[in-house]
Amino acid sequence: MKKIALTLAASLLFSTAALADPIKVGVAAEPYPPFAAPDASGNFTGWEVDMINAVCAAAALECVVTPVAWDGIIPSLTSGQIDAIMASMSITAERMETIDFSDKYYNTPTVVAAAKGAGIAPTPEGLAGKIIGVQVSTVHEAYAQKHFAATAAEIKIYQTQDEANQDLVAGRIDATQADSIALDAFLTSEAGMACCESMGAVADDPEVLGLGVGVGLRKGDEELKAKFNEGIAKVIADGTYEAISKPYFASSIYGG
Repeated sequence: MKKIALTLAASLLFSTAALADPIKVGVAAEPYPPFAAPDASGNFTGWEVDMINAVCAAAALECVVTPVAWDGIIPSLTSGQIDAIMASMSITAERMETIDFSDKYYNTPTVVAAAKGAGIAPTPEGLAGKIIGVQVSTVHEAYAQKHFAATAAEIKIYQTQDEANQDLVAGRIDATQADSIALDAFLTSEAGMACCESMGAVADDPEVLGLGVGVGLRKGDEELKAKFNEGIAKVIADGTYEAISKPYFASSIYGG
């Protein structure tokens, strides 16, 4: 019994000490405006960076924004190189086999963009014979492989969404699929406005697209999960969430 008590005490001490250290919050190193992107000095800015700062302040956590390559961000979490992920990561059953999530902090539709006048419907039939670009290791890649691979000419995989957007502008792909807000940033840019438009939202598939975006956490890290949930709830309740979002978005992105 004494041994068990000592082990429990040591565990609690370790947990408390872990939260006393700065929390390394991973964001994708690749630009993903308007959520997160490096400025001219290399400092990350954007809605998600502002939200990291607000949520951590509300939860009384000292947090450090830590850029990590997107395709290695979950291994970085599970290996202890970072402590949390706030990088527009959708809460999916597949990811929850490896990591845990906080409550959601936003949820927006998934859309397809193509050349203006292309008349491409965001459906397997509408994308039949087309080349579709998606970012690697995202719900969009998984969705395209599940729903469009049987009819598409090719599912082309990119390291970043920006690369897919560039190839859409150049005509090397026929369409791209991504989060509506991320694509809006591209479609309202000079290059995007000149060439392309949204073809609308894809049919929902919660199993693949998930249940919104949450903070990714190591399994068993219940204390840190509770702190992030506390912070998210506070910024929503006190109006901070709305105040941060207003300069970036025309309407709420919290979702239903």
